[in-house]
Amino acid sequence: MRGTAQVPASKSESNRALIIQALAGGGQLFNLSDANDTQLMQRLLQDPVAPVFDAEDAGTVMRFLSAYLAMTGRQAELTGTARMQERPIAVLVDALRELGARIEYAGQEGYPPLRLLGRTPQPATAEETEPIELTVRGDISSQYISALLMIAPTLPAGLRIWLTGKVGSRPYIRMTQALMQHFGAVCRDLGEVLEVRPQAYQPTDYTVEGDWSGASYWYAMVALAPEGSYLTLPTLRRYSWQGDQAIAGIMAQLGVHTEFLADETLRLTKNAPAARLTQDFTDCPDLAQTVAVVAAALGIPATFTGLESLRIKETDRIAALQTELAKFGGALTDAGEGRFAVSSESFQVTGQTVATYHDHRMAMAFAPLALLGEIRIEAPQVVRKSYPQFWQELEKVGFSIPAPAV
Repeated sequence: MRGTAQVPASKSESNRALIIQALAGGGQLFNLSDANDTQLMQRLLQDPVAPVFDAEDAGTVMRFLSAYLAMTGRQAELTGTARMQERPIAVLVDALRELGARIEYAGQEGYPPLRLLGRTPQPATAEETEPIELTVRGDISSQYISALLMIAPTLPAGLRIWLTGKVGSRPYIRMTQALMQHFGAVCRDLGEVLEVRPQAYQPTDYTVEGDWSGASYWYAMVALAPEGSYLTLPTLRRYSWQGDQAIAGIMAQLGVHTEFLADETLRLTKNAPAARLTQDFTDCPDLAQTVAVVAAALGIPATFTGLESLRIKETDRIAALQTELAKFGGALTDAGEGRFAVSSESFQVTGQTVATYHDHRMAMAFAPLALLGEIRIEAPQVVRKSYPQFWQELEKVGFSIPAPAV
């Protein structure tokens, strides 16, 4: 397998940049993601009078818009798919209420849909110099924290967030802070305390980087490809804000070498893998499915930690992985105390059908197994959420994807 694969633009950067651009009142964004989540965010932000906003199955759209609409005083309902209505949001709603947002639950307490009823402003006074303080759990979703950070510069005295518990996906918080600072905000990261001073965002241009999460599937393909295989991936930065750049170090242990040919172009080549893998996914949970499939396919015993947030993603990703890996002779076993073991016995690809559970990452994590034999992917259109051109890019590097029988 040899060639060049185009990865999508980062939807994580894109959706943050769109919210900040709206708060800044201007600036041009280049190379925005064509993912459904980003297209959806653009459409909803451009509708100034909609009585109902449908975030569909997009976590960042639901969490970021909750904060944006609430703190800009909009009155509307914010809803989503049936699965979205099972994903908790009370941590964010409680914090927004402390900041003056008037929010009700339209259904089950603690879950979408939400009724946004405007905001009770907290006027600044001559004596008011200290930021409002919030205590927020960091062990559920970093998107809650990012949502609060992005609206913080608009508060009269700014915001100070005290984080409690184990903070997951911290690189996504750093990405949010970096983008905020690019648009003129003043942020301080003191570990368990995040502080944002009151400061109007400045209209600024920004070019979105390629998506390291999307690149992870190409790393998986090189890991499973024959000797002599290589791939070139453009638009990925050597010094990235994205936590999923960790895939380069993880896949080095699974036999993939990363070489930067230029600042935004890298080349992947196949090497010998390590004998086993131990990995903490606390800061990069979206990589877990991809790495689990590769480790099982290569027969490399692996121990994973930091998978807590996978239970509340598009599906219960731990349960989905356990079910689908078993079809091939692989296993993801709960070893207790937050540890999971990946193993395999006689791993074979012989035409199995992979269920995707309405989860784009299930489809793309299992697709590289086609290098070992024919497979079928159910509901392949789920990739539109983050990587609409995924199947076309596979065909460009030589995969055969016949049209499904009608």
